[in-house]
Amino acid sequence: MNKVLKRILQILSAILAVVVIAVVAFFVLYFTRIQTFSSIEQLTDYEDGYNLYRMDVQYDYNLDNIIDYGIKDDQTMIDAIVKEALPLLPVKIEAPNFGCTAFTLTDKDGDVHMGRNYDFSKDTSAMLVYCTPKDGYKSIAFAALDNASANVPDENIKSKLSSLTAPFICLDGMNEKGVSIAVLTLDSEPVRQNTGKPVISTTLAIRLVLDRAATTEEAVELLRSYDMFASSGRDYHFYITDASGDGRVIEYDINGEPRELIDTPSEAVTNFFIRYKDEVLPNQKNGIYGHGKERYDAVLKVLDTEKGNYTGDTVWNAMKSAAQNPNPDDITSNTQWSVSYNNTDLTADIAIRRNWDDVTHCELENKVTTPAK
Repeated sequence: MNKVLKRILQILSAILAVVVIAVVAFFVLYFTRIQTFSSIEQLTDYEDGYNLYRMDVQYDYNLDNIIDYGIKDDQTMIDAIVKEALPLLPVKIEAPNFGCTAFTLTDKDGDVHMGRNYDFSKDTSAMLVYCTPKDGYKSIAFAALDNASANVPDENIKSKLSSLTAPFICLDGMNEKGVSIAVLTLDSEPVRQNTGKPVISTTLAIRLVLDRAATTEEAVELLRSYDMFASSGRDYHFYITDASGDGRVIEYDINGEPRELIDTPSEAVTNFFIRYKDEVLPNQKNGIYGHGKERYDAVLKVLDTEKGNYTGDTVWNAMKSAAQNPNPDDITSNTQWSVSYNNTDLTADIAIRRNWDDVTHCELENKVTTPAK
């Protein structure tokens, strides 16, 4: 009997040791993740419940791990993101869609700006994401929290955990080198390159550029080194600017095979192929070439009217001219946020859903955020 009891105690001790090791390992793994979601702060307070939040990413993510996972479709993209952000835990996120307008200008003081409207028919809260990767550049970026099923990210533990995926689903941002990037949707067939290079998806391309590109040229060359997979069943292009004012539209040529990456200098962009802008008319769909020419024209009109006297107000005037009210029949309607990135002094000012008098100011270098009043 003593031998049996002794054996039982040995087994229980072994089990307890395994449990303790597992608990300690889990705590070590999630300590900085807990710090990250504990940093969530609500910055606005709107009656409709869709607000702006901020979060400081303190866990050490590895972007290459996500890319090396092997992205084949939306589900493998999501699986790769969740595995990196939330190892060991099952969390659901959705592949997002993106509308929008973006442009660049250099003001009379020499500061370079990128203005960006994020348009999407379904209302969403937004997360301002501060990232300081160990082997990359500091950045601020904005994620649509509806895509992580976390419109109130500090509501419960599930929402907090879901928010940890925010670095990998950002839709625009700016890094410490003054490189800013935004993604915009198109009406063409989704690009799916297959040339043997590593595969990267839409929002991971944004994180790649923010973490690793010091100029627009570097960003373009980085993207050329990957095969692009356009997520969520839609096609996209990117707008990238840097501290020198080098603004380019990065597109995957709809009339080429294998959808070659083309970078085109441009002051502005909306939801049509800038490469084929002569094929696009305003206030209508233009087949595979896209739509939104009227918003592009509105921005250029503001830039032309104020040329030679650009200020920060010019950015807001242009964003207001292209902002859209809700339209349930148009996925790229309903401006969710408007953000003015200053690539020179590394700040951003954001207004949520056309609340132009409530502007939140963000500083990259000092991680300072001044909530809207």
